[in-house]
Amino acid sequence: MNNSALANTARFIGLILLQVLILNNINFMGYINPYLYVLFVLLYPFNSNQSFFLILSFFLGLSIDIFEDSGGIHAAACLIAAFVRPNLLRFSFGVSYDHQNIRLSATPFGARFSYILLMVLIHHFILFSLEMFSLSHIILILKKTLFSSIFTVILVILSLSLFNKKFR
Repeated sequence: MNNSALANTARFIGLILLQVLILNNINFMGYINPYLYVLFVLLYPFNSNQSFFLILSFFLGLSIDIFEDSGGIHAAACLIAAFVRPNLLRFSFGVSYDHQNIRLSATPFGARFSYILLMVLIHHFILFSLEMFSLSHIILILKKTLFSSIFTVILVILSLSLFNKKFR
């Protein structure tokens, strides 16, 4: 097992444990609940096998669903986020992504921020839409998406800057 596979395995397990043991117990004002496990989808190597990545993303969400007893909504949100990830990378990083030569830590902050924000917004919107599963609650879905996304993006950026010296 090479260093990249070992690091991704540790990130996968660590983020699941962090989410289910600590972050699921945070719920500010009924709207804010951070979902830091989406960091795995954000940081998975860009030039890897897309099919394997989709399977891993599904199992990441399924693991959270098993612990939360949430019926598959996290699996669906992770799978959709992983599926749209190449388009978001192309949108945020442009030509650099097409040549598969980008490193998240070496990109401009604006491109990095747009990639993180869009990925988190898509993930959270799908998650809360499936949780409510009713258009009559669209305002609540949008509130939860907005507030949880802001908190999650802040946590993602803080964790990236803390654990990656080249991120700054």
